[in-house]
Amino acid sequence: MLIFNIKAMDLKSGLPFWLIKNGLTDDYLTLDTNIETEILIIGSGITGALTAHFLCDAGVKCVIVDKRMSSTGSTTASTAQLQYEIDTYLFDLIDKVGEVNAVKAYKKCLESIYTLEKIIKKLKIDGHFNWRSSLYIASNAAGFKDLEKEYEIRKKHKLPVTLLNQKQLKSKFNIDKKGALYNDCSAQIDTFKLCNEILDYHKKHSGLLVYSHTEIVKIENKKGYILAHTEKKNTIKAKKIVAAPGFESEKLLKEKVMQLNSTYVIVSKPMKEDEFWQEKCLIWETARPYIYIRTTEDNRIMVGGFDEPFQDPKRRDKLMEKKNEAIIKRFKKFFPDSKIEIDFYWCGTFGETKDGLPFIGEHKDHPNMYFALGYGGNGITFSVIAAEMIKDLYVGNPTDADLFAFDR
Repeated sequence: MLIFNIKAMDLKSGLPFWLIKNGLTDDYLTLDTNIETEILIIGSGITGALTAHFLCDAGVKCVIVDKRMSSTGSTTASTAQLQYEIDTYLFDLIDKVGEVNAVKAYKKCLESIYTLEKIIKKLKIDGHFNWRSSLYIASNAAGFKDLEKEYEIRKKHKLPVTLLNQKQLKSKFNIDKKGALYNDCSAQIDTFKLCNEILDYHKKHSGLLVYSHTEIVKIENKKGYILAHTEKKNTIKAKKIVAAPGFESEKLLKEKVMQLNSTYVIVSKPMKEDEFWQEKCLIWETARPYIYIRTTEDNRIMVGGFDEPFQDPKRRDKLMEKKNEAIIKRFKKFFPDSKIEIDFYWCGTFGETKDGLPFIGEHKDHPNMYFALGYGGNGITFSVIAAEMIKDLYVGNPTDADLFAFDR
């Protein structure tokens, strides 16, 4: 028997832009009776929504529960940059997990962006998916040496990449740095909007049930099924459970699989078209901690970063003003003439693993449960990978489960 002891952590503070922009959707049901389903998914954020999509698409009956209002956890705080690049350099990841697995992880992230586009087109939903180019900028001479090394290993494995020197970077993007890696197959979305549209689609077309303010407090493994108990004394009978409540899943695990970090984000007031950089590409840098930059549908600039180890929500929130100033200062090192002004800001909490890869699949201590833990800066691409892999595990298709296993 598994007893849950997961208190709802304050995942974010400030005014997450996506929540203000889209507004709260109609709230979902709260479970007040005993029900039965094939798969129970815990967590209604983008990972839970994508998992439900793949399972529903395969004809599997699903129910989603969330202790919060649906989709209002860390999904509202995501900056939603979709890149195949993992926070860990490919050459470093090779040292950690071997060349075959490292390259496979990078290629799966690349494939996941195209997969997400296919889902959006198939369901005829929006989510503000837009292809973007990407710049990984060398913050200094040492960073450029790392990028040169990274370029060679990516080129060897036919990953999309171009190395720009200082002159080329200045000429094309008017950014005066040592150089950058460039690719034209990144993307950006509105994660909160996309999450809700996926859930709405499958509620209407697949019989998906989504229950908000429904907390699972105990799970019993019975002969041939699982019985999940809610805080309000109702039960959900299921064949399998998918744990997708983000980093809160760690409370279920004996071992420490990730470190919690705080990240800070600002969104500008709307800008004029001529105030943007070439291609409105996604930007990040080799410095640690780094900042990351994107644009929005309504011509704003979104800048985040200056992550640091999470200690508690109060300490995280007290740093917000200082972090906002640091983010703007760093942004102006890229674009010194920018007239950027802050309109929205927030901070959030996310998990990060030692090798930068997610944990997906089964765990020896938790029979009949799949984990979908897409930690790190690639949370959404990892969510796509996890969702499809869990569907394949359940229906018996071949998978690369070992790549993201807990005992890797």
